[in-house]
Amino acid sequence: MGNETASEGVRTYVFGPFRLVPDEYLLLRGGVPVTLTPRAFNLLCLLVASAGHLKSRKELIETLWPDTIVEENGLPWNVSAVRKALGDSSEEPRYIETVRGRGYRFIAPVDIEGNGQGDDQREGGARRRRRWPWVTAGVLVGAAVVAVALVISWPRLFGGPQTAAGAPPPRSIAVLPFENLNVGQKDAYFVAGMQDLILTKLAGINGLKVISRSSTLKYRSHPPNLKLVARQLGVATVLEGSVQRHGDQVLVDVQLINAGTDSHIWAHSYQRTLANIFGVEGEVAAKVATALKARLSTAETRRLTTELSGDPVADDLFLRAEYLADRGFIGYNLGLLRRAISTYKSAVVRAPAFALAWARLSINESLLAWLGSKDVKSLEAQARADAEHALRLAPDLSAAHLALGYSDYWGRNDFKAAEKEFSAAVALRPGDANALAARGYVERRQGRFESAIRFLRKALTLDPRNPDRAWGLGQTYMAVNRYADAKRSFRRALALDPDNIIAKIGYADALLYDSGNITHALAEVRGEAPLLLLQQVDFLRYQGKYREALALLKRVPAAADNFSPDTRPKALRQANLYRRMGDGANARPLFEQALTESRAQLERQHGISLAAVWQNIAAAEIGLGRTAEALDAISQARAVFAKTGDRYTLAGYLERDAALYAEAGRPDLAVPLLARALAMPGIGVVYSPVMLWIDPAWDRIHRAPRFQTLLREYAKYQPANRVALTPASTTAGQ
Repeated sequence: MGNETASEGVRTYVFGPFRLVPDEYLLLRGGVPVTLTPRAFNLLCLLVASAGHLKSRKELIETLWPDTIVEENGLPWNVSAVRKALGDSSEEPRYIETVRGRGYRFIAPVDIEGNGQGDDQREGGARRRRRWPWVTAGVLVGAAVVAVALVISWPRLFGGPQTAAGAPPPRSIAVLPFENLNVGQKDAYFVAGMQDLILTKLAGINGLKVISRSSTLKYRSHPPNLKLVARQLGVATVLEGSVQRHGDQVLVDVQLINAGTDSHIWAHSYQRTLANIFGVEGEVAAKVATALKARLSTAETRRLTTELSGDPVADDLFLRAEYLADRGFIGYNLGLLRRAISTYKSAVVRAPAFALAWARLSINESLLAWLGSKDVKSLEAQARADAEHALRLAPDLSAAHLALGYSDYWGRNDFKAAEKEFSAAVALRPGDANALAARGYVERRQGRFESAIRFLRKALTLDPRNPDRAWGLGQTYMAVNRYADAKRSFRRALALDPDNIIAKIGYADALLYDSGNITHALAEVRGEAPLLLLQQVDFLRYQGKYREALALLKRVPAAADNFSPDTRPKALRQANLYRRMGDGANARPLFEQALTESRAQLERQHGISLAAVWQNIAAAEIGLGRTAEALDAISQARAVFAKTGDRYTLAGYLERDAALYAEAGRPDLAVPLLARALAMPGIGVVYSPVMLWIDPAWDRIHRAPRFQTLLREYAKYQPANRVALTPASTTAGQ
């Protein structure tokens, strides 16, 4: 078997159908890996290496856990885990015999293969975590020797400040995904939740740099190259762990590792019941903070000892909801978000004073409304009420301030109020990447782009492997026309997640707005995902290939998730393409359909989305030849948008209004508005001067003196081998 040949040259213990390779941290049964916790694996190594000899409880504990406090049942629990993995039993043992009152003995015959030198030669003899050189060599090391070794090596484990250039701060940590040692995935939410609870507690300690969970999600629980992982995350230490449930018993095993030396700093096993497992996260965080020499304030100490709700059933529901919400946020899965909201509600029904659950419920309600759920207004009202309730329950809860802030931000477009709440959240948790990013987003909405970039870069430092963070920073660079920086950010997002659709679109837009090269931009968005197809439609439209664009557009399902007011109804997009092809017969009924659909949206939308609905109505009216009605709809859109105070999307909305005026044949209205939009910060995320020579929206007014003056003003942006399009040239390529 492939796994067996991998262990050639290193010492291998063979018993029954099993092959144990300590240096490879590998137990095989018939060539198939058998999962064990690190402690259970090390226990098996010690027992097998001393086959036929009694190992006392004291000796096992002092050898395996020299720097750890072990609870009374810690050793029996691990013996039980080993027996379960081997298919053994205490009543009729085939492998591990219990010597009552004394200890344990491995009783099966053991054959030894290999010379045990391979790993030392590869790694220069350095001790690796979870590997036991004295076991591999068959030498039993006494507790005194282990203790001396720890004393000698301690300065190297966590010595003075690192002075090498680019070295991570010593009080920096990443909490890797915990290993799920349960059968199947039904407990995956619980394992992920325990990791997240510990990480959240640590992130609340001022002076610790704690990497966000979204950056550690894709790593293995026990990566083979810990130094590389630490370097990618920018940390000096790593916390690894595992979780195992058996009936109502839970074992949480954690170990803090110095990534530079790959050595233990601290380790501990926690055995609890489901009724009292919640609270372990605070104990772990406190021990880690002590090991990293972090100074805790009185408030921080109090927060570490604060449990979730005090009701284990409500806490379990909360972990289930968090698990659903995390996966719903990835890819904006509305179905999962709705399930998360329902589960949060169950948690607060069970524990009405559960402030954190109320806050997270509110945030996800606001997110679902922002993503375009059918019941936007009722969701936003409920999100507001839930956020206010969370804040009344816990005025110093950062998540409650975030919840109220997002209610202001998404639900009310009240960016000053949102800034106040996000600032409070950052003050309470200065190391929280989510709070820092929120502050960056609200700075952006108020037109303070350089400040937004600073906050988003801080968030990215704490969440370096999160492609959405890199994408958000790239969008902000685009807003101020820093396309080279934007492209670097989008490339970073794509390096982390090659299938990230919004990063692909962002990179393609940056290419187009920077150079005007439609061919290169189009090559970056190939694919069948609806958003990629819509982007291809836009780029083909810029090339005058309306028939191709229409064929692609027909392949995009007419679902609400694909066509929001901001992206324009499918019928409106189709109608405009038919009109440009000179096919009024097919265009007109589609304009009528788009008008009906858009008017139906007026009662369900507000703020920025409502302004977009009015713009869609204007576009449909223009297509139907009703210019006066179209101009009135544009005025409605501008009036709605003026109330939002949104400086991030203002320039883009003005450009779109200018394009509508141009389609209506009003250069007197279009050109001044277009000139204003092009001069505004924020325009770069949706448009640039290069588009004056590319976008067919200006065909009808391109000969107007005002537009020609604008072209001369921005002449340096004219793409190579590109001239202003004329109506004749755009129809010739059909």
